[in-house]
Amino acid sequence: MVIMFDRTDYGPSNISLPGRQCRHDPNDTLLKVDCTAHSILYDIGTNTLRPLNVQTDTWCSSGAVFPDGTLVQTGGYNDGDHVVRTFTPCTGDNCDWLEFPNYLVQRRWYASNQILPDGRIIIVGGRRQFNYEFYPRNFQDPPRTFWLDILRQTRDQDENNLYPFLHLLPDGNLFIFANTKSILFNYNQNVVVREFPEIPGGEPRNYPSTGSSVLLPLDENKPSNVNIEAEIIVCGGAPRNSFVLASGGEFIDALGTCGRLKVSGQNPYWVMEEMPVPRVMADMLLLPTGDVIIINGASLGTAGWEYGRDPVTKPVIYRPSEKPNRRFSVMAGSQRPRLYHSAAVLVPDGRVLVGGSNPHVYYNFTCVEYPTDLSLEAFSPPYMSVEYEPVRPRIVSVKEVLGYRQFFSVAFAVPELLSVSVLSVRLVAPSFTTHSFAMNQRMIVMKLIGVTRVAPETYEISLVGPSTGEIAPPGYYLLFVVHADIPSSAAWVKLQ
Repeated sequence: MVIMFDRTDYGPSNISLPGRQCRHDPNDTLLKVDCTAHSILYDIGTNTLRPLNVQTDTWCSSGAVFPDGTLVQTGGYNDGDHVVRTFTPCTGDNCDWLEFPNYLVQRRWYASNQILPDGRIIIVGGRRQFNYEFYPRNFQDPPRTFWLDILRQTRDQDENNLYPFLHLLPDGNLFIFANTKSILFNYNQNVVVREFPEIPGGEPRNYPSTGSSVLLPLDENKPSNVNIEAEIIVCGGAPRNSFVLASGGEFIDALGTCGRLKVSGQNPYWVMEEMPVPRVMADMLLLPTGDVIIINGASLGTAGWEYGRDPVTKPVIYRPSEKPNRRFSVMAGSQRPRLYHSAAVLVPDGRVLVGGSNPHVYYNFTCVEYPTDLSLEAFSPPYMSVEYEPVRPRIVSVKEVLGYRQFFSVAFAVPELLSVSVLSVRLVAPSFTTHSFAMNQRMIVMKLIGVTRVAPETYEISLVGPSTGEIAPPGYYLLFVVHADIPSSAAWVKLQ
């Protein structure tokens, strides 16, 4: 299942709320009474949807998944900017959004979220917000926010530090990237532990110069006395002043560089690489293989209404473990431009679900160069090809609940096991994707103990659960078995 939602102040949608439900919102800027849905629960397998009732404006909000599987969605616009919304899945059709008005201390519009090892969510930034806060907060303490100076330092006249990139690191600190600067941040003590070098080139990477970022896979197959390496990659964006120039009708080349930073190193420095084509508003997602897909976006202009041109319709796969001159591969593309307000998410069968595109102030389907697109597509990475069926693993059984440092096993079937050395088991956290940043996504390569054949074409892998909540926060994960770079479909497991 995938949850989707849209802003409420565009007017009615084409999907009616069930049971004659209506949204009554005297503060909405367009419709005070609205009986249509602005959120849906989409079933990938059956290609069906169920309307959901979101009450306040979710435009440019953020979110994360709680350890119990509840989706927590924070902020938005207008009457939604101080709201927390939750959706807890159920087996029937009775679950829907719950809303908690005025829970947030500050307006959270274009903020970023990160789930933490203790199950809380940190909510960072937003338009004109140089601070952060937590959800849930300790009700014994007064509501409060905490100052974060990097957000003030990196703001320019275009407010070029919205949706900052957040990544939880294995040492428990937070990596925060805004515009060109990045820090290692102790959120418990409100202390900057380390300032990293600025990304070379001095060009902004955050909204509206919208690049993207991922934390590369964390591999637990290391000797116990070796720290897990943490490496960040930031790709794409738009040069400084792109927003101002685009507002005057001049669309300049997007940024074509990616920067890699080993944040766990003694002397971290950026290693720069060139993408096959410049890109702004591209989504970056971790694939089950540990590779990164770069999909959607434009090669000219920047994010914002009417400010992007020359769509980039061919995805690129980046293989971080390859030699530098062999890391990028250009894939076959779609004919559909996916510009501002498009999104992408990894789904359990290994495909990438892509949807939306609306570079206009309101929906505009005719007489424009890039019409509003409400369609969904699924991109199939090369590992989905039928030629790999002989080596594609299939999960037979796995425990639904995993424990930290606890032994467990996964049974899988494969027609032809090539070698134990090309086997791995990976956990992938579900992301909240908006404005080209998949918040909270991370991958953990599990510690493998051994492999036993238990039946013809069937094997059992012995593994150890993640070592700490800093490496893998508690919650639900997609578990993939990967054999010779070909992944299985995933099974949902809960880590606690």
